[in-house]
Amino acid sequence: MTERTTVRLPPSLLAAAKKRAAAEGRTLTSLIEDGLRRVVAEPKPKREPAKLPVSDAKGGLRAGMDLTYSEMVELEDAEYIERLMRGFK
Repeated sequence: MTERTTVRLPPSLLAAAKKRAAAEGRTLTSLIEDGLRRVVAEPKPKREPAKLPVSDAKGGLRAGMDLTYSEMVELEDAEYIERLMRGFK
């Protein structure tokens, strides 16, 4: 049994999808369904964490520590806020 749902699409994308469905002689629903099936069937690409060089001379990361970019930014932000708070006291 199929279910009804509401999706919000940019007007230009919706217009292009309707045009494509009409050109193919099919419904907008079938076009969207086929597109979703393709996306869901695709294997999700593996994302490896960034490998950062470790320098013993200058400190750096401890051997074996792998941080993603977002984790590095979060740590830098936390250190910055900590320095600010110390300066305000």
